[in-house]
Amino acid sequence: MEQLVGSADPWVVPFVVQLVGEYVLEILVVIRDGLRDLATPGASGHLAYGTFVADNPAFFARTQRRVVSYWNCYYRAAYASFRGYLGCALLDLLRSAASDITEHPLPKPHPIRRH
Repeated sequence: MEQLVGSADPWVVPFVVQLVGEYVLEILVVIRDGLRDLATPGASGHLAYGTFVADNPAFFARTQRRVVSYWNCYYRAAYASFRGYLGCALLDLLRSAASDITEHPLPKPHPIRRH
């Protein structure tokens, strides 16, 4: 995974985006470290991931729901705020890259608050 995640090859991107929706925190760390150029407009990763997310909104929406669900189930105690969870940060980067392609913001997930 560490060797593939930094690739902007079109066949790699969907697999990495899907893994953002997994519950294993160590996977998210590898993705964050491998996608350092995701936040840089014009960089190959920014363009590849932004284009994929923009072209596959239903897939990305499902990935966002999974991230929220796994945070709620496994990480809410460690990260009281969804905003502090690494999965949320990766979603923000992917949404930002896609917004640069579509020229409009993508919807954010909204976790249910506990009372």
